[in-house]
Amino acid sequence: MRYPGKELEVFDKATVFQKYTYFIIKKYLKGSTLEVGAGLGAFTRNYINKKNRIYLNDLDSYNYNFLKKKYSKYKNIFVTKKKIDNINTKFNTIIYLNVLEHIYEDKIEINKAAKKIKIGGYLIFLVPAHQALYTKFDKAIGHYRRYNLKFFKSNKFKNLEIKKLIYLDIVGYFLYFLNKFFFKKEVYPSPFKIFLWDKFFTPITMILDFLTSYKFGKNILCVYKKVN
Repeated sequence: MRYPGKELEVFDKATVFQKYTYFIIKKYLKGSTLEVGAGLGAFTRNYINKKNRIYLNDLDSYNYNFLKKKYSKYKNIFVTKKKIDNINTKFNTIIYLNVLEHIYEDKIEINKAAKKIKIGGYLIFLVPAHQALYTKFDKAIGHYRRYNLKFFKSNKFKNLEIKKLIYLDIVGYFLYFLNKFFFKKEVYPSPFKIFLWDKFFTPITMILDFLTSYKFGKNILCVYKKVN
């Protein structure tokens, strides 16, 4: 199996936004952690020094082999290539960062993931927001949809309780909207655009997200807690 690689290349270079995301969710990364759709390990490097056991899972053969080689020296990191319902271990935390939108039956996936979390553990999602922003880029990299808060609020997943549900990247929303309007034929953003967004605008959005109480943005972050 091979997935489109452009999204991984983009995310791998977006180091500031990764650190921002990690800052928001780091208190939930306790005990054994499973990162579903780990890609090239771009986000993993933010919590690599934690002493807990880290499981990196990716169905893509190239990504799987890349991760095996990249983290071969780490005794606390285990790389797997399985669907969530074929993983027999239970975890304290499971994270899906920019992954759920690639899964057609997303609600079924969430329920499957919930069964793999220990009571008191966390299930974390970062997904693209606002279907109105859906572009050729989304389609090219295999996004079935973009999300709104209602999806997480209205769907009552068994034994899961929402602990955090916020928007992230308010500046990114307007940049994405303008890019969609002025560059209608563009599929993949240029490296220069990614550089500007990540290194210049993300520090600004971190401040604005806080000042606006995370009420609007290009992405949605949802944290569930396994209650029983």
